[in-house]
Amino acid sequence: MIFLPLSIMFIFILLLPLFFFLLQIEFFRIALSKLGLSPQSALLIFFLSLIGSLINIPIYTREATIFYPENVPFSMFGNFGFQGSKVTKQTISINLGGCIIPILLCIYLLPRAPLLPLFFSTVITVIVCFKLSKIVPGKGITIPALLPPVLAVVMAYLLAPHNKIPVAYISGVLGVLIGADILNLPYIEKFPGVISIGGAGVFDGIFLVGIISALLA
Repeated sequence: MIFLPLSIMFIFILLLPLFFFLLQIEFFRIALSKLGLSPQSALLIFFLSLIGSLINIPIYTREATIFYPENVPFSMFGNFGFQGSKVTKQTISINLGGCIIPILLCIYLLPRAPLLPLFFSTVITVIVCFKLSKIVPGKGITIPALLPPVLAVVMAYLLAPHNKIPVAYISGVLGVLIGADILNLPYIEKFPGVISIGGAGVFDGIFLVGIISALLA
């Protein structure tokens, strides 16, 4: 049997995350090149998206009311219950890497997308993303990361087989932003803090839309 020296195995383990990171960059570069962007522009958008995922731009602030569960303590005069609440603030913001940059790419691709197939593909993707998105306290709105790009690609194949890539990308991005984030805003009024459109739980879904939709379409 052949055993690798421990030092080589240790170096391999350390370099493995770097390998997957570089592989992700290459997939993203190939995907965006299929969208009509140069390799330099693709790399720039990749790093701007990663850095921009940490940047939330506030839009407006509203009141958020936190309701505490009912308590029924023991009393010598009987049981009594009360429900407390606290009014605090909630800031609605848009994420640079998960909202603004993908929307700019959608605007860039819009002239190349057939409008009627794009409309129906986007509507269906929005509805499915809304139905499958979940509000998770402390994390925000989440959605299965692979769902939007795979669904967008399937709809693009069915509705726009001769011009799949722009339809898949635009409907996938808008499906997440509208279906998972914007349509859920009325249901998250009781959560304080920063609510980011395109950030946190849905960023992976939006980021994968660009890679998977272009590679598969």
